[in-house]
Amino acid sequence: METLRLNRVREQLHECGLDALFITSAFNRRYLTGFTGTSGYVLITKEKALLFTDFRYTSQAAEQAKAYEIVLHAIKPTESIFEAIQSLGVKKLGFEKNYVTFAAHAAYQEQFPGIELVPTENIVEALRGIKDEKELGFIRKAVEITELAFEHILGIMKPGISERDVSAELEYIMRKNGAPSSAYATIVASGERSALPHGLASDKLLAVNEFVTLDFGASYEGYCSDLTRTVFIGTPTDKHKELYRIVLEANRTTLSGLKPGMTGKAGDSLARDIIAGYGYGENFGHGLGHAFGLEIHEAMRFSQQSNDILQPGMVITVEPGIYIPGFGGVRIEDDIVVTETGIEVLTKSNKELIVL
Repeated sequence: METLRLNRVREQLHECGLDALFITSAFNRRYLTGFTGTSGYVLITKEKALLFTDFRYTSQAAEQAKAYEIVLHAIKPTESIFEAIQSLGVKKLGFEKNYVTFAAHAAYQEQFPGIELVPTENIVEALRGIKDEKELGFIRKAVEITELAFEHILGIMKPGISERDVSAELEYIMRKNGAPSSAYATIVASGERSALPHGLASDKLLAVNEFVTLDFGASYEGYCSDLTRTVFIGTPTDKHKELYRIVLEANRTTLSGLKPGMTGKAGDSLARDIIAGYGYGENFGHGLGHAFGLEIHEAMRFSQQSNDILQPGMVITVEPGIYIPGFGGVRIEDDIVVTETGIEVLTKSNKELIVL
């Protein structure tokens, strides 16, 4: 697999007129090499692939990154990297402009004399956007762990328990079922706080007659899941039921309409037009969804500004919502994979309004 990914990067080197690509993104490093350590740099030329790391990781790197030559770098990594660049005859060196700070770029200019530094973008990320079967297997497992936690938490939530305790219980159950960590900071937002799209868990206690939005995910073998469900404690009013019904309609309509070849804008409109049609367009202020994988937010987006094209193998969230300050909000989020003919919905958790 690493060899196939290497070959694809090398094709991009040729197309971009580069002698080599210098990888500093931890996610891109892991994707290309399989190395899971926390420190390392990758240099890829048309003939060579090198992974530079320190003493802590040389044995691990040799075991995990079999397609790469492992180099124990000097105390100052750029010294070893420049030595390799010189020995390999590199003159035009591509670097990942989205992951290199101004200070780092200035240092490379000083420490790589005579080398033309060429900013690159989306070379590896474009490859990461299309998941292979192994990656999909990891994501499916992450989804499975997440949904086990959701089923568990339904039996725990009640008035008087804090949002923070709900968050801690979700993360505990995910870890207990095989996730080394959560995929991102867990969102638990109840009552008026459910109108906060990213309302991280607080000390607020759950109370009767209010929405509770749960947005959480597991990490498994480095790959994420991303699930949101909104439940109700107590007796919902007609207003609560209306908001939930509209968001659920937007979610289901979108899932039935998505297909490869569609733009991110067109996908976003499937949900946005429904919500706006009921008069809540201004209360849906974020994009419909985003790609994910090794990172919880990857390049492809569903939004009114997105010309991204849905392609088979992309894994994306679909998460319409309505948020009314002072009242509360609803979001229902599923994970999908684009197929040759449509989509597959990975998340299976109940989406009908759950009343506790």
